Amino acid sequence: MPAFSTIATDPRSRARAGLLETAHGAVRTPAFVPLASTASVRGLLPEQVAALGYEIVLGNTFHLFLRPGGELIERLGGLHRFMGWERAIVTDSGGFQVFSMGHGTVADEIKGRRGGGREGAILAIEEQGVRFRSYIDGGERFISPEISMAVQRQLGSDVVLAFDECTPFNVERDYTARSTERTHRWLERCLDWRAQHPDGSLFFGIVQGGVYRDLRTESVEAVLAAGCDGVAIGGSLGREKAQMHEVVDWCATELERRAPQRPRHLLGIGEIDDLIRGVELGIDSFDCAMPTRLARHGVALVPDPAARWRLALDRPAWRERAEPLVAGCPCPACAGGLSRAYLHYLASGGELTAAHLLTLHNLTFVAAVMRELREAIVAGRLAQAATRLRAGGTPAYELR
Repeated sequence: MPAFSTIATDPRSRARAGLLETAHGAVRTPAFVPLASTASVRGLLPEQVAALGYEIVLGNTFHLFLRPGGELIERLGGLHRFMGWERAIVTDSGGFQVFSMGHGTVADEIKGRRGGGREGAILAIEEQGVRFRSYIDGGERFISPEISMAVQRQLGSDVVLAFDECTPFNVERDYTARSTERTHRWLERCLDWRAQHPDGSLFFGIVQGGVYRDLRTESVEAVLAAGCDGVAIGGSLGREKAQMHEVVDWCATELERRAPQRPRHLLGIGEIDDLIRGVELGIDSFDCAMPTRLARHGVALVPDPAARWRLALDRPAWRERAEPLVAGCPCPACAGGLSRAYLHYLASGGELTAAHLLTLHNLTFVAAVMRELREAIVAGRLAQAATRLRAGGTPAYELR
């Protein structure tokens, strides 16, 4: 059976609905992948995440490598058993964390805020791998393609990502080209290691190349030539949304032309408008910290594109408002009759209950958006669904 099969396509775009088969069950696409970076979707139990309809989560190799360590997780039965999640798991390779140690968040790097306050964490990026200082104890550590593959095998990942160098935005083209070539050499080393240690997991190569179309095309060619089960699009995607969408379009166009049967994952992207556009461009899955991170900062997702789908509950405007976050939302906060005033009270006071309720709400919202897009593709009405959601329509929570 192929790893990915297409169920329906949209005649007006590259959007498609499909099924990704893994050792721990099938994943319906297009899909959003919540982050369980440190073996936990923060604030939620695994059964709560599953109850929202999610069929796959993302664990982070870099963080789990540092604590508690791949060896311990392997002894305790692998990541699925360790965190109590029996559905699919994809693991990031650690390449993006190397980037963030040196440059901070993507926004930090684009805006020139060097290192996000963590300058010096990277000691050297060399051909063999990366030497860095652990954020846990300050000790010197080393990670390479082979170590990343070994740790992901210890974790028991269903979908393994290649170790790559995530190229920054504020660098010259020559640096981006050299970095992308190194990523391709590291890809071959990852595949060589896997050939000696087969485990039945799926393997995705990562397309780099920054904001240069020819480098992106060359990277797509290299990943496909390596025979990867799927393709992830990573690295710097540009300064603004229009440029990001353009870069994703370049990659997706080449992937559709050269290997339409391979699944496509977009790394680190999850804003509501980006999910809609990404689906139209032919992306099958996305991961992002956005919904859970916003929840921990007291921000709810609501159908309001003018406010970037955000409602900041710590603002005094919500202090006496009796309405729910989103009418018709089945999350515990909305369906349970909790008012914006009460959630404002919790969030402005830093109550843990606020983070828990808002995480459930935000993941419910994103799941509903993805479900509506997926079912609209099957029904042949993606254009109408995308237009409605972009205009601030409430996602159709009851679709099945």
